[in-house]
Amino acid sequence: MVPGVGLNASFGHIQPLKGNIAFVAQSGAVQTSVLDWATSKGIGFSHVVSVGNMSDVDFGDMLDYLATDFSAKAILLYIETVTHARKFMSAARAAARMKPVVVVKTGRHSEGARASASHTGALAGADEVYNAAFQRAGMLRVMDMQALFNAVETLAMSHPFPGDRLAILTNGGGMGVLATDVLIDKKGRLAELSPETIASLNSVLPSTWSHNNPVDIIDDAPPSRYIDALKALLEDEGVDALLVLNCPTAVASSTEIARAVVDTLKESGSKAGSRGIFTSWMGMDSAREVRKIFAENRIPTYETPAEAIRGFMQVVRYRSSQEMLMETPPNIPEVFEPETDKARGIVNKALSQGRIWLTKTEAKAVLAAYKIPVVQTYEAATAEQAGEIAAKLRESLQPMVRRPNARELIVGVSDDVQFGPVILFGQGGTAVEVIQDKAIALPPLNMHLAREVMSRTRVYRLLEGYRGKPAADLDSIALTLVKVSQLISDIADISELDINPLLADEQGVLALDARIKVVKSPLAAAQRLVIRPYPKELEAAITLSDGQTLLIRPIRPEDEPAYQVLFSRLSMDEIRLRFLHAMQFLSHEMAARLTQIDYDREMALVLCEPTAQKEPALYGVVRITADPDNARAEFAILIHHDMTGMGLGPMLMRRIINYARSRGIGELFGEVLEENRPMLRICEAFGFKKRRDPEDPGVMIVSLVL
Repeated sequence: MVPGVGLNASFGHIQPLKGNIAFVAQSGAVQTSVLDWATSKGIGFSHVVSVGNMSDVDFGDMLDYLATDFSAKAILLYIETVTHARKFMSAARAAARMKPVVVVKTGRHSEGARASASHTGALAGADEVYNAAFQRAGMLRVMDMQALFNAVETLAMSHPFPGDRLAILTNGGGMGVLATDVLIDKKGRLAELSPETIASLNSVLPSTWSHNNPVDIIDDAPPSRYIDALKALLEDEGVDALLVLNCPTAVASSTEIARAVVDTLKESGSKAGSRGIFTSWMGMDSAREVRKIFAENRIPTYETPAEAIRGFMQVVRYRSSQEMLMETPPNIPEVFEPETDKARGIVNKALSQGRIWLTKTEAKAVLAAYKIPVVQTYEAATAEQAGEIAAKLRESLQPMVRRPNARELIVGVSDDVQFGPVILFGQGGTAVEVIQDKAIALPPLNMHLAREVMSRTRVYRLLEGYRGKPAADLDSIALTLVKVSQLISDIADISELDINPLLADEQGVLALDARIKVVKSPLAAAQRLVIRPYPKELEAAITLSDGQTLLIRPIRPEDEPAYQVLFSRLSMDEIRLRFLHAMQFLSHEMAARLTQIDYDREMALVLCEPTAQKEPALYGVVRITADPDNARAEFAILIHHDMTGMGLGPMLMRRIINYARSRGIGELFGEVLEENRPMLRICEAFGFKKRRDPEDPGVMIVSLVL
């Protein structure tokens, strides 16, 4: 269904209203139920699509289509299963950066857990993996149909707001306390009212009001009291969102109060527009007209305070996930060069012998090859060898590790049937399955993503230090996760991995025990991952005509500070020629989009110094962004003026053309200002055809069929 053009090719019993929410589901029955409810609330849709068993068009295709459709301001998904996980993740990450994507995933519980010989295999359930995938993509997951209804209403009607501080206005103290309990349970935050707001409320409310947040204005409150309190709260800069509650009484009309709230919000203009507004009028028949009034005025309203709090927290969680997506990761605290060939040789030896489990000595040797600290372990094939080794040890035994402040952790890898390798982190030890303190992430990981997965566990609070115990070296733990991520990104045949326990204290980390399962993979290591890892194979050293050596390599998320420096050193003409319009500065959001790319759909190669320093300077960038079908890709080149005249432009163009051909891209195109003669000459030299943009005569569109 596309209500905007009157298309309805469905078995739905109701014609949906025109709106700006796209709803894609695998269940037609779920869709008809949502449409029935939404129509009664005055909520409309831009698209309603049932994909069924996805024999052809799947969620990835729909996300790609809807991401660039301006009539869809938000996307709602009802998912039973995901196919083509890598395509789904690329599409979801792209869509979620552009608009809210809310997902309901059913089938959360399995009747029987699969048997596994490793702790990680037993702990990494399929639903936890889906959770990790949705979180990594920046989507908001809700757990049931009521939450789905709440999400529809919240997305359709709520205003964007900047923070998470909620003020609650109510004529019933008990309902205010109930709402507060739900807010705290969901890890929300009550706004702290300013002294000025308290004074303002004191001047307009009865002396028996609550004098705090929740603002209880007493059960006999008439419309005027709601108006006065609402105006005072809207003036408080420490309030990001407002929840207005009403309990029906015989002394005041709930309907008149609702109209007064609507009028006050209209009169407040930008003050109300910059805050999230949520409402809940108690009752059924008595509240039916009120809910219609709020729906007509595009104000979210919910049947219970708990549902209203859930709607508020959905917005807060979504914004938090977006901030996480845009956060610049810190540089790796130490440069580590793994001995990949050594680790791969150990794995290949086991496979050639028909073994699926490495010995403890082999497993620790693989970890050591990736610079993960391990307890030194010896293996003896005969009694004589054991005697020789024992003679070298002070106690004739492997020395006992004594680290009194250490916590036991687990770091593991499991191979999910749909999403490939996943990484597990949590509290370790012999009771790991009983404790069930775990978090799961999709590789590849950087330091920011590693710290984020750590923070989702209870043991993380212990690692931060408590009751005189010093904090553990959190960077060392995060770096271990990054190293494990690199290991499975490099070696495809590692099927499962356990480091349990991994001791962590203020001195760093130490792996006491490790298990690694190996299975010959039909795929290359990078192809196993649903998110394509950093393509190190594209790194190359180049020598300029003046003898200077530079490194050309794919861009990394950690490059954002250097990219900002490069932009700041460009002239206004250089900025205009590259971005086709003048820009005074590069926002963090835009810089994050330019540096945190999906290597499966985009590629950006940077020119930098070939040093191991943490933040090498960038001198130039060439990038392509392909459409989802790899049919066409747009290119762009940026070179700092200090580096012009050295043949770098043609070199970068040649590199990106060759890369595009290797990826099977059909056509390369770009937009070049007519006055940008050097760029047009480069394009002509490589055989690009050009034509004038019919919508902008000053722009030439150049294209090259590959």
